[in-house]
Amino acid sequence: MLAPMSTVHDARPHGLAALPSVMRLIELALDEDLGRGDVTTQATVRAGAVRASTAEMVARAPLTVFGLDIAAAVFHRVDPSIAITRRATDGDRVGKGAVLLTVHGSSASLLEAERTALNFVQRLSGVATMSTRFAEAVAGTSARVVDTRKTTPGFRVLEKAAVLAGGCGNHRFDLGSGVLIKDNHVIACGGVTAAVERARTHAPHPLRIEVEVDSIAQLREALAAKAEIVLLDNMTPEEVTEAAAIAHAAGARVEVSGGITLATVRAYALAGADLISAGALTHSAPSVDIALDFAEASA
Repeated sequence: MLAPMSTVHDARPHGLAALPSVMRLIELALDEDLGRGDVTTQATVRAGAVRASTAEMVARAPLTVFGLDIAAAVFHRVDPSIAITRRATDGDRVGKGAVLLTVHGSSASLLEAERTALNFVQRLSGVATMSTRFAEAVAGTSARVVDTRKTTPGFRVLEKAAVLAGGCGNHRFDLGSGVLIKDNHVIACGGVTAAVERARTHAPHPLRIEVEVDSIAQLREALAAKAEIVLLDNMTPEEVTEAAAIAHAAGARVEVSGGITLATVRAYALAGADLISAGALTHSAPSVDIALDFAEASA
């Protein structure tokens, strides 16, 4: 359901847009597009009388909305006097033709901010929409789909928030968020048991120990070393069924990863996975079609 309309006159950034890292990202994006000015707008709109316009940000296809706070911050960074009316809320599922927000202000300012604002909302709504599709694919099972660290550099906090808005969950935010012993850690340590024992001795106490395994033999070794979560890597659903039964019997939780797609994710959920990590939530999410449509300018 769409949120009631609310007009924002306060140009201070809100929500995620107020984070210093996101504010820097907005600055970089605007500098990339507007750093040398907008010669077209300068030569046409700004060369004439000062005019005001109203424009609507419109979904051109069904999608899950995310990034409206970021779009508002972009418009306000270009021109703090722009008035923004929200017609949707991040996380809303909307149909083709839905108006997400309305902006009113200097025609030139709207034109200068348009592309950068749209780039953020199209990208982040694309991630949220992909997340919704994955969440719907495992509906009715006990599994939850989660994201990975395969995010666009600099966009992680935004993309992971978009994943949540779409209905899936977050895995590790960064390398300091949890102990996940992967194949290269095992090789570097000389084996699964050695890696788990060192992690238990040296890692921060509150963090659970998760171990990636790619065979039943490695799984049994990880469980014998008292791993609390096992990550079944690149196994078929049939292999996951066998491995999950062994892991659950030992009291461990089961995560599945490796090439998970919308076509296969439900099979893995039904095979016994507790978590399914899908890099596709972020690295394969296409930007969605959203436009900024201007009404006739007025004096």
